[in-house]
Formats: sequence, structure tokens, C-alpha cells
Amino acid sequence: MPSSSHRPRKRFGQHFLHDPGVIRRIVDAIAPSPEDVLVEIGPGEGALTRPLLVHSRRLEVIEIDRDLAAALSADGVKVHVADALEFDFGVLPMGMRIVGNLPYNISTPLLFHLARYAGRVRDLHFMLQLEVVERMVAKPSTPEYGRLSVMLQTRFAMEKLFRVAPGAFRPPPKVDSAVVRMVPLSAPLGCDEKVFEKVVREAFSARRKTLRNALSLKPGDYAELGIDAKLRPENLSPQDYVRIARRVQAT
Repeated sequence: MPSSSHRPRKRFGQHFLHDPGVIRRIVDAIAPSPEDVLVEIGPGEGALTRPLLVHSRRLEVIEIDRDLAAALSADGVKVHVADALEFDFGVLPMGMRIVGNLPYNISTPLLFHLARYAGRVRDLHFMLQLEVVERMVAKPSTPEYGRLSVMLQTRFAMEKLFRVAPGAFRPPPKVDSAVVRMVPLSAPLGCDEKVFEKVVREAFSARRKTLRNALSLKPGDYAELGIDAKLRPENLSPQDYVRIARRVQAT
């Protein structure tokens, strides 16, 4: 495994997990079995990789840092040297379980990228910036609720598991972190994904406006959907956005 002397690279947003108690809690939450196909994003120095290998016969990792990737490969781990933001998770087996301490500087776009593969995964367990996790699980009409909440809650059941202090990492980040569990919903989205993404993006790019001014629906559309056009984007549930996307798709 990579040496703990590896200098964290700022451009990769590297903060290496080293707290044994936190690592143990993450592995316990994942509860891996020998039959699982595990995929770890950003294994870094292998702090989580080692205990996962104890439980699983198949573990593949995605690492952008070539030095770290080389050290992991030398230990017999199957490594994809790639940027997770551009990686095609469709080449990996159905039913995979994705885990990782995600780089905080790309966490939101990476979550949007992974959401497209919801139908291929069994579950996902991630360490993320606490603020991002709170946005992921936020309820409508709360300050944290937004585009990320809607895009993920229509595809996953999510649970914030526990909080992690900065001291669990090297170097310590300036913010608290949290571990989240994401389990794909069995029901399909129910509308065209690109239409849905466009509706949600338009709505939350004007989140302080009313729906009437944020979206290009006709007054009659709101009436038929049973949605008050005077509400703001943050007041609608994820399923409301699915219904709006279906309406847009049909017109």
C-alpha cells in the first residue's frame, strides 16, 4: 500500500483518512461480504482499502494520482488510473457497491455523475463535507434544500450516518465531514433524464423567484399539476419536479 509519507496534493483535493476508529465505523456501516464487488473512489494511501480487502475477494479502485496508483497496483489491487468525474462506471459489474472518501473540491459534480449509474449499483457509502451531506438529505422549504437534494432524492434513499472531525485526516480539512449511505430507489425516474435535469437546473438557478418566473410553464400547466405558481423552487418536493418534467416532456 502507499506510504503515509506521500505528500497530499492540493490540486487533487487530497486529505488522507488515518483515524482507525473512523475507518472501523465506515467498514462496519458498509458490512462487506466476500461476494461483493466493491469499487473505491480515491483510495489515497489505502487506509480504507486495506480493511475492505480483508472482507471482499473483489475490490477495484479509481485513483487519479499516478504515484498512489502505482503503489496500490504493486500490492495486487486492480487500479483504474482515471479521473472519477470522467470514468465510465458502466464498464463495471451490475450490483457493485461504491465507497470512498471523495475529494471535496469535486464532490457535487461527482455525485451528479454517479447518479446516472443508479440502476447499476447496490449502494454507495461516501465520506463528504458535512455541508454537502446536509444538502443531500435536506427536506423541502429548508435552507439546505436545492438542486443537489432533488437530483439525488429522486434516485436514492439517503441517510446521514455519522459526523467526522477534521483531525481524522492528514492534513485536516477546514470543515467537518460526514458519512452518508445512498441506496438506489427501485422505481424508475419516470421521465426523460435530460428534461428532468434541465427543469431542476432552471428552477434552482432562480431559486429566489416564484415558479411562475423561474420556469417556462403556462399558467394552465400549474393548474393541471395542482402546483401553486406563486411558490418558490425550494418549496416543491422531488416528486413535484418529476411531475413538472413529465409535463414539459409531453408538450
